[in-house]
Amino acid sequence: MEGIGREFLEKTEYRHLSPSDQERGVAQPPLQVRLGDGEAVALPDPGVARDSGLRLREAFETRRSLREYGDDPLSLAELSYLLWSTQGVSRVIPDRATFRTVPSAGARHAFETVVLANRVESLEPGAYQYLALDHRLVRLDPSPDLAVRMADACLGQEMVRRSAATFVWVADRGRMSWRYGERGVRYLFLDAGHVCQNLYLAAESIGAGACAIGAFDDQRVNELLGLDGIERFVVYLASVGKRTAD
Repeated sequence: MEGIGREFLEKTEYRHLSPSDQERGVAQPPLQVRLGDGEAVALPDPGVARDSGLRLREAFETRRSLREYGDDPLSLAELSYLLWSTQGVSRVIPDRATFRTVPSAGARHAFETVVLANRVESLEPGAYQYLALDHRLVRLDPSPDLAVRMADACLGQEMVRRSAATFVWVADRGRMSWRYGERGVRYLFLDAGHVCQNLYLAAESIGAGACAIGAFDDQRVNELLGLDGIERFVVYLASVGKRTAD
């Protein structure tokens, strides 16, 4: 292995790390950050969504990346369930940590979830941030062509435009590096895998499907969401939609 990949692995080995901000006594970053000041949208209790009764083993066996979707929208209850499945908070230790439906290095949970809603009942199309600690949405961008621009920024992957919703996971770098320094960058990408797998299984349980997206123009995607690309940046996306009749 040569080039930047090898350098990244080497420079984030423990032997190269300086003391972290936590070790130096720097105050901990907040457990959640708002990416905008838009209107808040209440979400139903995630238990309201009716799953198909699919057993976990069946979900493992039938799960596939789904790129073609039916025209049926997601209900707001189903979106609530998918958000809870991927970042739902089960316990809060004030100003210290959260425990959620997915594992995270050191319980850092250094992601903010942005939902690009295309066909979700009771939601106007646009981008929304999921506030996990409050289990509600905040509207970020109501632009009607946002899905088209996001699909283009994802190298023309049309499932972003055709999906009922696309999940975008934004890394808050400082929340992770506060404890782990530069090695924390590794953990961001590992944590993203945990989150996306939960989305796949949760989508399967409501008769929907998901498709993970790792190929995208980083700068353009970050710019669409007003992110600086340094302290906060997109690490992963996944489109979601109901299955077609066939």
